[in-house]
Amino acid sequence: MTALIANLGTTELLLILAVVVLLFGATKLPELARGSGRALRIFKAETKGLTDDDDQPEAATTAEQRELEARQADLDRRQAEIDAERDRLNRPDSA
Repeated sequence: MTALIANLGTTELLLILAVVVLLFGATKLPELARGSGRALRIFKAETKGLTDDDDQPEAATTAEQRELEARQADLDRRQAEIDAERDRLNRPDSA
């Protein structure tokens, strides 16, 4: 797959970018990128969790790990609230 990407020239990349902008629109691209980043982070965390499960039992999580997980869950909840508010503000008024 990397060989396929390495063989793409500037013209091909610009054409792909233009198609993506036409398909999704310029206003949806940041949201699409944000969602892709979140999905990648979740995927990396899950794959890391799969390899860590072999090394140590789940009950062996430390208090620091639990605290970090709680903080991350709080940040994720806050980000979801911010995203929902942004979407609400960007929605055209029906009245």
